[in-house]
Amino acid sequence: MTGITAMFLDLVRAETRLYTGIDARLRAEHGVSLGQFEILSIIERIDGCRVVDVVDDLAITIGAVSKAVDRLEAGGWCRRRANPDDGRSSLLELTPQGSAALAAARPTLEAELAARLSGAVTPAELAHVAAGLAALRVRLEAEGYGSRRPVT
Repeated sequence: MTGITAMFLDLVRAETRLYTGIDARLRAEHGVSLGQFEILSIIERIDGCRVVDVVDDLAITIGAVSKAVDRLEAGGWCRRRANPDDGRSSLLELTPQGSAALAAARPTLEAELAARLSGAVTPAELAHVAAGLAALRVRLEAEGYGSRRPVT
């Protein structure tokens, strides 16, 4: 196995363990999964958010996002409203309950990440890894690599 393959597998395994652990804590303390947290965060961040915006951000299928939004809507955390610019799509917005759930869960996510990363890597190492991952993400997204729909 080459060094780059080992690095990739470490990255994937670390992400999986972090995701699973954080997901469990968010569910236990706030009744929201990490996946739901991510979608709520995207809806909050993108003004006039549509399902396709979430698809683009997470690189998952339209069907998966639609079902997830259906569950968020049924839970009272977001709502769809007619898109005045495109009758074929809806705009997504957080409800007050969704905003409250996101606000309550965010410090828990931050605390869990800090606890897991503290002592594992130095702040300088973390900053270096973060910069590298951000650059890689920008490049992959610009190329449309791994996207669920073509880059336009």
